[in-house]
Amino acid sequence: MFPASVFKLENGLSFIHQEISTTPVVVADIWVRAGTTLEPKPWFGMAHFLEHMIFKGTATIAPGVFDRQIENRGGMANAATSHDYAHYSLTTASSYLKDTLPHLGELLLNAAIPDSEFTRERDVVLEEIRQANDDSDWIGFQTLTRSIYQHHPYGRSVLGTEEDLMQHSPEAMRRFHRTYYQPENMTVVIVGGIEQQPALELVNNIFSQFGDRDYCPQLETAPKPFIAGIQRQELCMPRIEQARLMMAWTAPGVEQLRIGHGLELLSVLLAEGRTSRLVRDLREEQQLVQGICSSFCLQRESSLFTISAWLEPEDLERVESGIRNHLNDLIHNPISISELLRCQRLLCNDFAFSTETPNQLTGLYGYYNTIAHAELAVTYTQQILSFNTQELQQLAIEYLSPDNYAVTVLKPC
Repeated sequence: MFPASVFKLENGLSFIHQEISTTPVVVADIWVRAGTTLEPKPWFGMAHFLEHMIFKGTATIAPGVFDRQIENRGGMANAATSHDYAHYSLTTASSYLKDTLPHLGELLLNAAIPDSEFTRERDVVLEEIRQANDDSDWIGFQTLTRSIYQHHPYGRSVLGTEEDLMQHSPEAMRRFHRTYYQPENMTVVIVGGIEQQPALELVNNIFSQFGDRDYCPQLETAPKPFIAGIQRQELCMPRIEQARLMMAWTAPGVEQLRIGHGLELLSVLLAEGRTSRLVRDLREEQQLVQGICSSFCLQRESSLFTISAWLEPEDLERVESGIRNHLNDLIHNPISISELLRCQRLLCNDFAFSTETPNQLTGLYGYYNTIAHAELAVTYTQQILSFNTQELQQLAIEYLSPDNYAVTVLKPC
């Protein structure tokens, strides 16, 4: 049973509330379906840049005032942008929510995006891009995803490029804001020490008057990613001492969520914990890698399964071959019941530990409601426990081919 209450306001905005009477803290999260995937070609990087500009004030709130109000009350505010969403978070004492949330709502609904602040904040984002370009692992991952999602927004950096940002204008950003920061794209989640009725009244009052709509340039239809054979890229990096091996496979998006849950189990089976297959073989027994991990990234339109290793350059070929051998074994030989139970136990425990605080719960509900719908969040454990070894093996056959994947190798120069 879903522990929170879900409301759809008259204007189309979604509101999710869960009271936790034992805490004096309230977390309010606002999720907006306005990520990188919605950027038209002239405006790459706009969604993340707008996240910065949201805090630069409105006609009634000067730049910096909101931050001071939050800090003076002992609260915290944060924001993030991904391919699928922009996300704004406010943590405060319950008694201060009525004084702080209206200001965050005002910023989101009526962002002024002033010309003077636009130029100043663009320099901040440009510095973020330069710092990211100094991170070898970031460069490697961007290269990997770009090779997979060649004509899809998932292949672009959320930050955009320096060239992209220099072409943006305040008026274009205002158009992007007026197009997507609308009620039907927004979910407000409040969890913590506040009862439902005052929380609902507060949200109704704050998020009732949205600005006039606008329309961005038409988006191009992005084709489904497809990997045929082994797509290989090698980069020479002057500032790394060890090599990196990054391998990736695509999977369906959130519309086929069960496949995603199954691939999470396979990710744990392969490379989480000392007894997982890749860690036990390549790190513990053969000592060919310093570290190896696997992950599954659920996304709205197309998900990503990755295996990454840190190793000496002379061992790259052996390690990649070893990973392929393990995938072959996974495809052709039965998975043991004990392995399945270990993976299920780890994922269910991780889920339990990640749903204990108001901050964790607002993130969980808001994320799922933005890419699908909130109620899916609490079916996770039940879904994980419902898998059998045969279904997992079939997923490995369909999605983890040792002959069709993208690989990016980083080597020290």
